[in-house]
Amino acid sequence: MYRVYEVIEVLPNGSRQTVSVVSGLEFAKAALEGLAKRTQCECLAVDAKTRQVVMQLNVESAKLQATKRVFQIAYDEELALQRTQLLTAQGYIVISVIGNEPAKVVLSSTQHYDLFIVDYAAAEETRREIVDWLRANYAKAKILALNPPGQQIPSADFNVTHDAPDKWVSIVAQHLLNFADILGPSNASSNRAGPTKTT
Repeated sequence: MYRVYEVIEVLPNGSRQTVSVVSGLEFAKAALEGLAKRTQCECLAVDAKTRQVVMQLNVESAKLQATKRVFQIAYDEELALQRTQLLTAQGYIVISVIGNEPAKVVLSSTQHYDLFIVDYAAAEETRREIVDWLRANYAKAKILALNPPGQQIPSADFNVTHDAPDKWVSIVAQHLLNFADILGPSNASSNRAGPTKTT
């Protein structure tokens, strides 16, 4: 069954105007890209059920530099929503999708993300597959894997058990703060540093 998405234009006064409602992520992406070509305003695709942003175009460069962008690949809607709320409350922009295939659709248009988070609520093979895909397509990206007890994704930069939110939130904050301080906001996506860290 296809999910429903609202394609939204953020007007200069900050209000949001729904331009279209479409079924299926591929159609939402096409509608969003079409809207972004017709306006200079920020454009969003939002999951109609969860209200989470799944795509974002025409973001001002100043806003991109001032706000860190996190891309979350989740496998459970409720958990995804909880993490999104936690991270947005701390000032991050969070793009969130449910499942590997939707993530690949959204990420097929390469954009800058400061960090990827991979949820724990799927089979290990599924989670390894998306981390490997991210490594192949976003080679400079940092990846945080949230894991069930006793499991890790070796190719992720950071591994932490999902039931330790204080640890993974700390990793997010520390990585994004340090990476921006070292490289500067305009260069934060241009370098990969450091081995896999496990907590």
